[in-house]
Amino acid sequence: MNAIAGTGHYPNSEASAAQAQASYDSDALPHSIAQYLERLRAALRGADPALIQDALYDAEEYLRAEMAENPGQSEAQVIAAVAGSYGAPDEVADIYRDTEVKVQTALRAPKPAPRKSMLGRFFGVALEPRTYGALFYMLLSLATGTFYFTWINIGVSLSLGLLVLIIGVPLLILFVGSVRVLALVEGRLVEVMLGERMPRRPLYSNRNRPVLERIKEMFTDPRTWGTLLYMMLMMPLGTLYFTLAVIGLALPLVLIALPFLKMFGLIDGAIMIDGVSWLGAWEPWLMPLFFVAGILLLFATLHAARLIGYSHAQLAKHLLVQGAQRD
Repeated sequence: MNAIAGTGHYPNSEASAAQAQASYDSDALPHSIAQYLERLRAALRGADPALIQDALYDAEEYLRAEMAENPGQSEAQVIAAVAGSYGAPDEVADIYRDTEVKVQTALRAPKPAPRKSMLGRFFGVALEPRTYGALFYMLLSLATGTFYFTWINIGVSLSLGLLVLIIGVPLLILFVGSVRVLALVEGRLVEVMLGERMPRRPLYSNRNRPVLERIKEMFTDPRTWGTLLYMMLMMPLGTLYFTLAVIGLALPLVLIALPFLKMFGLIDGAIMIDGVSWLGAWEPWLMPLFFVAGILLLFATLHAARLIGYSHAQLAKHLLVQGAQRD
């Protein structure tokens, strides 16, 4: 069973079932797993959508595991019995909120000392770990964007093309399921590299509902279509991010290196591009300007990477997790 917020513990795991029955009024507790999950969703209203998704999945997994271990009991009896070992919905919601704060505090990199001057804020970006996470994500996005775009195109083409045959329907269902798995993988990349809280558990689905209704819900869930749109956008966005990252790193490094290359005689004369002379015969006084311009452009690239990383994280949060707070 999955642990709450990745900490390895379930709410109130040290309390006993006997304490639960003594502490809770069974009439106040939900009488089914579906009711329990709806109350938990309501209690978490306003929390991070990714946290809500994780909490619902953990709760359902725990309660259904208890049902499997106690086949002779009803859902209401199992919920009453585990009210102390797992917690009532309101208590579980409070524990998830508190645990989330502790986990995020522990995982968050220490904040650098505040810088009051403009120069300090400009050059201080090099000391922030998220800067390099965003930069690496921009370089990686070309590969992930190409894979997502290819997977979506092949999956849609095969699924729709084979719908006229009996195999087309299960293939389409499997394809949509794979898209949800890829959304979870992409969410982990976004959280680790860009620092935005994303789901760590699969999407919650009411398993009491008939299979056909659950399949229908999967196709009507806005997260499914949001994920498809996100993965289609990742191709042009990944190409743009990769291009900006490569040019933004290469050009400043070349400018920084030019004075040293000139100093050691590794280059001489004008820069020739397609037979056209650029800068002509270099003047010595240009060398320090190249070096300073390279430094400024390099740090400007780091700031741009932070801005792109933040903007992309918000896009991923909206398209991949937008339905977690639905009533």
